[in-house]
Amino acid sequence: MTMLFPIDEYDARVKRVREQMAARNLDVLIIDQSEFLAYLTGFLISENMYRACLLPRDGEPVMILRAVDLGPFSDSSWLQRSVAFADWEDPIEVLADTVRSLGCATGRVGLDEDSYCMPLSRFKHLSAQLPDAKFVDFSGVMALLRARKSAREIAVLRRAAAIGDLGIDAALKAAGEGRSARDAAAAVYQVFMQEGADAARAGIITAGVGNAFLHGGLTNQPLAKGDVLHMELLPYIDGYSARLMRSAVIGDLDPRRSQLARRLIEIQDRQFEAMKPGAAAADLDALARDAMLADGLRPDYPNITGYSLGCYPAHTPRTSDFSRVFLPNVDWKLEEGMVFHMYVSADGIALSETVLVTTTGYECLTRAPRQVFRV
Repeated sequence: MTMLFPIDEYDARVKRVREQMAARNLDVLIIDQSEFLAYLTGFLISENMYRACLLPRDGEPVMILRAVDLGPFSDSSWLQRSVAFADWEDPIEVLADTVRSLGCATGRVGLDEDSYCMPLSRFKHLSAQLPDAKFVDFSGVMALLRARKSAREIAVLRRAAAIGDLGIDAALKAAGEGRSARDAAAAVYQVFMQEGADAARAGIITAGVGNAFLHGGLTNQPLAKGDVLHMELLPYIDGYSARLMRSAVIGDLDPRRSQLARRLIEIQDRQFEAMKPGAAAADLDALARDAMLADGLRPDYPNITGYSLGCYPAHTPRTSDFSRVFLPNVDWKLEEGMVFHMYVSADGIALSETVLVTTTGYECLTRAPRQVFRV
């Protein structure tokens, strides 16, 4: 077995899910989104064909998957029961047959109505297969249960954060006048592979220009003096991701940019100091957003100032967890064990950290020097 966590970790997760099932009087729950499957089963699987885990109110969970995936499933998951289908079979029919075999065909069947794996056409097909079932919405519940990280999850995120710090150092050594963002990315990939990170993603490495550069593309264009290299690294370990942003100016760092960087760090430090259990997310957002706007660092600030981190396998369409975001109009509070990617940006400069909410405050898991670099 190559499970990421010991069995008691998964037992605790199943117990929490079943408590929520009991509150909704569910007989069985369909779990099909990649990140939720990984959380509950330990199996990081893509959706080349539909697959799902059936969690009954009592008894063992059952994994429904392609026969070709049985080997990796057995190696990485704690589940003992599975139903494998051939590639010419209809997975929804297999799912419905398994629900019937569990005695739940006329029961209350939970599913996540926000699931990207259950589009309307697929749900209609499932409903036709189980006409006497009562489908109950379970949307948002799994995201809520994953919000607070266990000590073991935090340990994995610490490892990912440390790899990110090494990646920043490697990118800076590979950057400079006449070199491209791709050159820096190549150095990051090498470090990530050497240090044990997942292979799928290195991050967003692009030119820092204006205020809308955070999701820019990788380019081959040589960097010139005065250009800004933006680096948002996404080190993953078994799907668990830490994040950090840093900026590097090619050539001399002019006083204006130096002052901007100092002010962004000051603003973010104030935000971090207020992060503790019970703090309102909207208040924390205001500490960064309002200060940047009041100082005229940006004409507007339409994006969030932070979001949840956790397990997001490479094949999920969601590279970030927006179940908990920092915005002016949100109504939720921080809890111990939550982990966030917190960031500020203005005029081509961006800084961010992976931040853990502790018993009394916060801890930055990423440790790369907090500055704008000159290369």
